Amino acid sequence: MPIATLTVEIAIEHAQSLKDRRQVVRSIKDKLRHGFNISVAELDETPMWNRATIGIAAIHSSRDYLQGQLHEVEEAVNRLAVGLGAIVLDTQTDILD
Repeated sequence: MPIATLTVEIAIEHAQSLKDRRQVVRSIKDKLRHGFNISVAELDETPMWNRATIGIAAIHSSRDYLQGQLHEVEEAVNRLAVGLGAIVLDTQTDILD
């Protein structure tokens, strides 16, 4: 059964503290969990206040479904980031069979 992962690196330019970064990351994570049937977690707890990496995982019997779902999730992350004053720096998608 295929497993899909999406790693998203974001920049939060307005973040002046760890609390600012956590607010943005928590908001993105909560909205993605609510809107999609996926697992979401913050990866590599970095000491930098203005950077964060978010990991997303999904599993389904159809590889095509996973590709479409991750494409929609990636678009949603971009919209959410812009709305929260952040910028998506990089994304990486992997599908494991």
